[in-house]
Amino acid sequence: MDRAEKREFVTALSDVFKSTGSVVVAHYAGLTVAEMTDLRSKMRAAGGTVKVAKNRLAVIALQGTDSEGMKDLFKGQTLIAYADDPVAAPKVAADFAKANDKLVILGGAMGASVLNADGVKALATMPSLDELRARLVGMIQTPATRIAAVVNAPAGNLARVFGAYARKDEAA
Repeated sequence: MDRAEKREFVTALSDVFKSTGSVVVAHYAGLTVAEMTDLRSKMRAAGGTVKVAKNRLAVIALQGTDSEGMKDLFKGQTLIAYADDPVAAPKVAADFAKANDKLVILGGAMGASVLNADGVKALATMPSLDELRARLVGMIQTPATRIAAVVNAPAGNLARVFGAYARKDEAA
């Protein structure tokens, strides 16, 4: 990598640290190419990205961002996973780490908050933005369904009463 490429990489990485919902930093030593490809595809499906970054360049990219406090995490063979949805990257990384003990989550950041490994795992247990939207729509629809049932109930009761009288007249 020459200087221009490094400068371009640092700028791109700095933009990632400034704009994404959450960033996860993890050690990946011992992962095979197939396992790393699997992690990348799962992250891509969730709307995130996985990058292996040189620690020195990542620390330079962190300067001047809200996530600057996580520069101590960049030691050894590290990768970063990030996504716009604050829950997506931690969820995929935590699920992958459960299945594969070679991926060790070190910590991360969500906005200006620097997270340790337990913080990232706690964030992974939260529902995603899409799940929260679905719950909200369900809560909004439930009262409307109940109102419709209450409004239709008297008509249903009348229909049952008329049906009972009709059966009584037929029997007589």
